[in-house]
Amino acid sequence: MLNNIGLPGLLLIAVVVLVLFGRGKISSLMGEVGKGITAFKKGVSDGTKEFEDEQEKAAVEAKDVTPPGRSDATPTAEADPTYSDAKDKPRV
Repeated sequence: MLNNIGLPGLLLIAVVVLVLFGRGKISSLMGEVGKGITAFKKGVSDGTKEFEDEQEKAAVEAKDVTPPGRSDATPTAEADPTYSDAKDKPRV
């Protein structure tokens, strides 16, 4: 039904709306719609920025996996009781 409105039908609808509501009411309504769109875009932008900040924070926290006081991640007998440097000694 709405597939065949065309340009003349849209112009007729626009004229009827203009007559019913008046020029001042339509312009104020369009201004409010514009403010709503602007607020929506700002909210989406803020949400995206907050999400990216949380992702960066999680990535920074996940990078540091070395135990405190160690400069390398090589296991030692103190850190891992089952680790053995000698090949001839059996693991406990």
